[in-house]
Amino acid sequence: MKIGLIAVGLNTYWHQFGGLRERLDGYRNAIKEKMEAYGGQIVADAGMVDDVDKAHAAAALFRRDEAEVLFIFISTYALSSTLIPFLGEGIPVVLLNLQPAPAIDYARLNGMSDRGEMTGEWLANCQACSLPEFCSVFNRAGTKYDVVTGYLDDAQAWAEIYGWIDAAKVACGMRRNRMGLLGNYYGGMVDVYSDLRLRGSPRSARRSSSTRAVRGRSSSAPHALP
Repeated sequence: MKIGLIAVGLNTYWHQFGGLRERLDGYRNAIKEKMEAYGGQIVADAGMVDDVDKAHAAAALFRRDEAEVLFIFISTYALSSTLIPFLGEGIPVVLLNLQPAPAIDYARLNGMSDRGEMTGEWLANCQACSLPEFCSVFNRAGTKYDVVTGYLDDAQAWAEIYGWIDAAKVACGMRRNRMGLLGNYYGGMVDVYSDLRLRGSPRSARRSSSTRAVRGRSSSAPHALP
């Protein structure tokens, strides 16, 4: 099973704030390593998506790899246009609102004499700042999503992320299973009736039915499946 992962940011920042891109990529790599260590899935990592062209390329990658769930790490401010290519893909979308630490070191931040350095430090810690805009994009597009909030080493946040991965595994397994039916059933005995029409075609069923059990719920979705 494959899961998709991207970080979103804004490319105009990189030349303004030295080291910011590298820090944010480090956060994304830390997330990827934790996901891979959980086991049983392959992480399709499209890297830092900081413009529309990269967003389209990442969306194509996830379609090709048949990702079961898409995790979008909000690394810093980003344009809502970078999210549009991921709308309507038919897979669960989880926004990762994860700060690098439980709290900003305001004493260190306020002690910086260089305003540019101070702004760069702020941008490396303002994951939550873009969240309302991103939610608005998904809401206006009618695309369901979920949000995991915390920090990179937050055990509770990672329990939610692992719950989403487990739910995606269940949906993937149910879609790919094979069921045999021997004999016939009595007409009208709906208590033992099996509707074989619910066993849809491979890809269309994936987008329309099996994953709907996962993405049709809000924050309790990962815990709704065994």
